[in-house]
Amino acid sequence: MRAQVTAGLRRASDSLPAALQIVIAVVASYAIAHFLLGHATPLIAVTVTITSLGMARDARPRRVLETAIGVTLGIALSEVIVLVIGKGGWQLAIVLFATLVITRAVSANPAFAVAAAVQSTLVVLLPDPPGGPFTRSLDALVAGAVALAATALIPRDPARAATRDRRALFAVLRESVDSIADCFSLPSEAAGELALGRLRRTQPMVDAWTSSLETAVAISRISPFLRSRLPLLERSTRLLGAADLASRHLRTLARRGTFLVRDGVARPTIADLVAQIGTGIQLLNEELDDPQVAGAARSLLSDVARRLVPAEGDSVPEAAIVLLLRPLVVDLLVGSGMPIEEARGLLPGV
Repeated sequence: MRAQVTAGLRRASDSLPAALQIVIAVVASYAIAHFLLGHATPLIAVTVTITSLGMARDARPRRVLETAIGVTLGIALSEVIVLVIGKGGWQLAIVLFATLVITRAVSANPAFAVAAAVQSTLVVLLPDPPGGPFTRSLDALVAGAVALAATALIPRDPARAATRDRRALFAVLRESVDSIADCFSLPSEAAGELALGRLRRTQPMVDAWTSSLETAVAISRISPFLRSRLPLLERSTRLLGAADLASRHLRTLARRGTFLVRDGVARPTIADLVAQIGTGIQLLNEELDDPQVAGAARSLLSDVARRLVPAEGDSVPEAAIVLLLRPLVVDLLVGSGMPIEEARGLLPGV
């Protein structure tokens, strides 16, 4: 129960910027439609603004624009149909069906059609406004423009969500690498299985970071207040690719390691290499938060790369483990900003 309350409070806190943005945009849409255009009750201006911005994590300008276009299209289409066939129960069915089918043809996004359909029902069910039927279409255009302006001028600070998602993913990666190192040093099958279990849960975390980071980049490109964050976000995008590949390599490493240590033999050399890679992963994450440690991960991982050659006397399975570490370290070095050919050049010949 306590965890649910804590999670609810966190959601409410995280939603404050979005709620403030929506409220300001709604007031602006209402003011423009009511005071400047003279519309007595600009209901559509209010509802379209709320629908366009929404409370979803994905607040990219493109999504806002798509939603606004979908809603406006649904309203305009409904008003044209109502002018031809009038209003009533069967007319509602025709308008709703036509809106859903046409908007699905226009966009592959299901939310696009749903947003248009919801607004189209209001056209059929509500009385025509004093300014005529197409007054609502004008209100929808106003709302869409205001929603886009709010996205740029009153941003939600999406970089905070991207930072939170990044830290969560890297925490799991570091814990998993530590468990893999324990698997080889103790040795312990349980440690390898623990790492594998953690790594199997990383894909949703990668997806969450991808979504929040794409939103942060898209908003920062159009917002004059957030444009200065683009270099950091671009580094994060590069690191995201490396983290995604690293999680895949680590899953393979955990599976191979769990099988290898069944013979009960400790492999401290491999464990040390894995532990050093774990430190490098941690430094890659810290570099985005603390500029003072910039370059530390690249230096450490470069040293590790030069050591990734099977030792004389290693068994075939042991040599295979060392070779598995090579693409992992290369991908991490690329994530640090090193060109891929330079990273590969650090690897010793085999």
